[in-house]
Amino acid sequence: MRIGVDLGGTKTEAVALSPSGEVLARQRIVTPQGGYEGIVRGITELVAAIETRTGVRVPAVGIGIPGSLSPATGLVRNANSTVLNGRDFDRDLAEALGRPVRIENDANCFALAEARSGAGQGVPTVFGVILGTGVGGGIVTGGQLIAGRNLIAGEWGHNRLPALNTADLKAPTCYCGREGCIEAWCSGPGLRADHYRATGQTLDAPAIAANAASGDAQAEATLERHVDRVARALATVVNLLDPDAIVLGGGLSNLDHLYDQLPEAMRPHVFSDVFETPILKNRLGDSAGVIGAAWLWPEDRS
Repeated sequence: MRIGVDLGGTKTEAVALSPSGEVLARQRIVTPQGGYEGIVRGITELVAAIETRTGVRVPAVGIGIPGSLSPATGLVRNANSTVLNGRDFDRDLAEALGRPVRIENDANCFALAEARSGAGQGVPTVFGVILGTGVGGGIVTGGQLIAGRNLIAGEWGHNRLPALNTADLKAPTCYCGREGCIEAWCSGPGLRADHYRATGQTLDAPAIAANAASGDAQAEATLERHVDRVARALATVVNLLDPDAIVLGGGLSNLDHLYDQLPEAMRPHVFSDVFETPILKNRLGDSAGVIGAAWLWPEDRS
């Protein structure tokens, strides 16, 4: 049996998988807001609850987080849950759980799950995309996660938005401190902020999409700008990686127009006379990350 944990900004979920990938138990809690120690305690209690339900104690646990570990220091970096940054999270969790842990970026966990048992199953190379509170990505080839020498493979969201046009000239500041990151433009908060700058209306992505579907020209224009930006950004990934499939996850992956409009919007920016890469909706929903975390250990160690 394997156990994986997905630590999110609002919810934390744990799942137990059989060796074949069958879900044996699942439990979700509201992510503790009492600081770093509360997060460590919450994960420890969640794992204990799963093991009580299954009657099995696993020898190791996989953890997905909204950041990554520095190969230089071993400390968490680049987490948009900023309370984790600079913390020795794997050591602290291993001590609290009394066993080894393996920590990976949540977008990598998403990509691994979708490549192994989701929309990208059987596809040689999958680029898994998170379009949600943040913008991230993960690369899986031959069923194996590609983490990279610096443990940042797939982090397309913190490149600058390419091929700027007049609508992009006032670059927003990203939480990472840089200006004009793809994440600052293309995430859910980025979409909301762009709509506010253009209209003065404070609406989230589902409301903007609903207004556009009702014929609201301003909402339609916001979605058009967003599709164009995502397309330019993803085209650079295709030019570099040329994956066999792109799988979208995160809250914005529920915007159905993306699957219709992105391929055509990307085509002019792809350095090829053909562009046939499918843009796929995830199959595992918001549980993909936790399933990928459970797969971080390469074999069943129980």
